[in-house]
Amino acid sequence: MYSVKRLEIVIDRSYLNRLLKELENCGIEGYTVLDQVRGKGERGLRESDALADIFTNAYILVACSEETAEKAVAAIRPLLKMSGGMCLLSDAQWVRH
Repeated sequence: MYSVKRLEIVIDRSYLNRLLKELENCGIEGYTVLDQVRGKGERGLRESDALADIFTNAYILVACSEETAEKAVAAIRPLLKMSGGMCLLSDAQWVRH
């Protein structure tokens, strides 16, 4: 195992491609995306069963170094300000297999 930063992001689905490009520009080589997640926040209820990507959210999970996480948070903050959503940064242990 080794220590990493766990970056969890929920963002309006319409901003997903821009967010992923920002993450890649920061050196993030891998991530997991869950489309059409539901929840309730400052912008109200977001459903997961919409017929289109309008009014849906995406969840992005990243494991990276602390330095890369700091760059990524700075890069995506403007997108989160425009779109709403949230970003959580925590310590994690990567279990190598």
